[in-house]
Amino acid sequence: MEIRKGFDTTLLLLAVVLTCFGVVMVYSASSIMAEKRYADGFYFLKRQGIYAIAGFVVMTVAMHFDYRNWRHLAVPFLFFCLFLLILVLIPGIGNQAGGASRWIRLGPISIQPAEVAKLGLVIYMAYSLSKKKDKVKSLTKGFIPYMIVLALLLALLLLQPDLGSALAMGAVAMIMLLVAGTRLTYLVSIAIIAAPLLYYAVMNVDYRRRRILAFLNPWEDPSDTGFQIIQSWIAFGSGGFGGNGLGQSHQKLFFLPEAHTDFIFAVIGEELGYAGVFVVAAMFLVLIVRGMRASLLAPDDFGRFLAFGMTLLLGLQAFVNIAVVMGMVPTKGMALPFLSYGGTSLLTTLLAVGILLNISSHAPGEVR
Repeated sequence: MEIRKGFDTTLLLLAVVLTCFGVVMVYSASSIMAEKRYADGFYFLKRQGIYAIAGFVVMTVAMHFDYRNWRHLAVPFLFFCLFLLILVLIPGIGNQAGGASRWIRLGPISIQPAEVAKLGLVIYMAYSLSKKKDKVKSLTKGFIPYMIVLALLLALLLLQPDLGSALAMGAVAMIMLLVAGTRLTYLVSIAIIAAPLLYYAVMNVDYRRRRILAFLNPWEDPSDTGFQIIQSWIAFGSGGFGGNGLGQSHQKLFFLPEAHTDFIFAVIGEELGYAGVFVVAAMFLVLIVRGMRASLLAPDDFGRFLAFGMTLLLGLQAFVNIAVVMGMVPTKGMALPFLSYGGTSLLTTLLAVGILLNISSHAPGEVR
């Protein structure tokens, strides 16, 4: 079979455009806060710009690194992720902020192990699912081993605590198992078992319970639990269709918390309007379609599972972030791929795209 020599240029262009646009929006959303907090309005811009350059280097290396080599790295990489998740829990090593220990600080650099672990899980599952094939339908050989690995990862995430990453990781694992042919009864059974545990994890923790109540009725406490989502709605409403103009957001002036991270999509809505929101959402949709295309055209099972998992991870995180900012689901901190401020998130996102690009380059030449 003829092998295509080129990469998916549409996917590559989308990744570059979204990343560069993200750098611009991080500056727009953060300059006022950066000036007040660090006496340097370019503080977050400079850091995100460095992350973007490093991310492009990572993506370039990954897109030229034969994806089949990841099979040999799957298990060691998974153990490395577990090591990082344990390391971040050790006092003095893990950096605490807001009652959570989610970052490992190395001088000026912060590493968020949860973001790395998401990729580690996808790579491991792609390798294992392609190796087991029909054995994935077996309870003892196919399903339970994955549940043990997943439970270990989720337990370490919940100890941070990071419920959002745990839910995202669990959802990606379940969907990959479903696509691989795992019996639906197994998945339904684990969902039934997990439901009361999830209820307890949410309702037994005060700030999580208040987030649920704020989602149901944010106007009941508009100055506290409902404040964030109300300010996000105001941003979208004031932006209208055409927006107030790049850099002209009022909500970023200390009204909208986390304007440059979790709620950057609200700033986009205010400055670029519904038109800008639609364009960004459309770019994510096209990126997901191209990722799924790479999965369908991959020459082997490992490539198919790997491309599917990477695309699913990117798409799920984008959907959840946008849904949170628009008030469609309860508030939960989750970065918007390419756009939210954060080095680990951007680096892992561009690594995922690089892997997708390499898989796309192995598609049959006749479908080019």
